[in-house]
Amino acid sequence: MSETISTAVRNFIAETFLFGDAASVPADDASLIDNGIIDSTAVLELVGFIEEQFKITVGDADIVPANLDSIASISAFVQSKVKTLAS
Repeated sequence: MSETISTAVRNFIAETFLFGDAASVPADDASLIDNGIIDSTAVLELVGFIEEQFKITVGDADIVPANLDSIASISAFVQSKVKTLAS
């Protein structure tokens, strides 16, 4: 499942923030903020995508770099939210 999440997030980032340039998407563990790919406004777009794509709710307390600063952290965050829903 994590590969599916990572692929969906990677594609969204390429299309939305990199004008379709998939080659410019950083490694899964690279910081999206430090690499200038997302800013505070983009985080809100990312949250909207995550909620719609994966049918989860992202609370205000969840909107922190630990959850949203890399493709790997987003994937882990989404997986944990999906597991919680399934329980």
